Amino acid sequence: MQLTGKTAIVTGGSRGIGRAIAEQLAQAGANVAIIYAGRTEAAEETLRLVQAAGSKGKIIQCDVSQEAAVAAMVKEVKDDFGSVDILVNNAGITRDTLLMRMKTEDWQAVLDTNLTGAFYCTRNAVKWMMKQRSGAIVNITSIVGQIGNAGQANYAAAKAGMIGFTKAVAKEFAARRIRVNAVAPGFIETDMTAVLSEDAKKGILASIPLGYMARPEEVAKAVVFLASDEAQYITGQVLNVDGGMIM
Repeated sequence: MQLTGKTAIVTGGSRGIGRAIAEQLAQAGANVAIIYAGRTEAAEETLRLVQAAGSKGKIIQCDVSQEAAVAAMVKEVKDDFGSVDILVNNAGITRDTLLMRMKTEDWQAVLDTNLTGAFYCTRNAVKWMMKQRSGAIVNITSIVGQIGNAGQANYAAAKAGMIGFTKAVAKEFAARRIRVNAVAPGFIETDMTAVLSEDAKKGILASIPLGYMARPEEVAKAVVFLASDEAQYITGQVLNVDGGMIM
């Protein structure tokens, strides 16, 4: 899968799944703009990995829940690299608690970043993709958006919304040869799962037919495929990378 000469924007690109996506895109030849919210050191480490893969990279601090900041970020990428060919909407936060304890601001924060942020990024990136009459957008949703999870009503709602968003936007822009797909990870070895108790991990593993949690790189490979010309006839789809949890 070759992405040489293409420019990718990866939100939430400083660590975890986002870092793996940025690195895999770079290994396929893409220039990568690494968008991050607050951890500059982590973003700089991702940039080093992108450059080590032989690609150009750039880090941009941007809160994707802020419309004006997103518009400025996408313009900066276009001005610096000359095109916007791939957008990966990966930025996401959690504010987990049971619904009856959930504060309105915790509900809103998750929706603003995880769903509205994807809307802002897509709307701004698509302006350039329409002029190019080409582009690939990959939204990182979650199996939680399909099956729900107690204590994650806000997160599940945002991720389910992203699936609907993916399908609607795919229909809108297919005539311009802009493809829009989603990847839905299951349980992945990241900072979020590292804090789980051993009992919790055993329970999770028992629910995964393949018997292990995926590495971020396994999610990233699915993203690179959907972003590449190898997937040129695929749009509006959700690819579950979950070890068979919800098959």
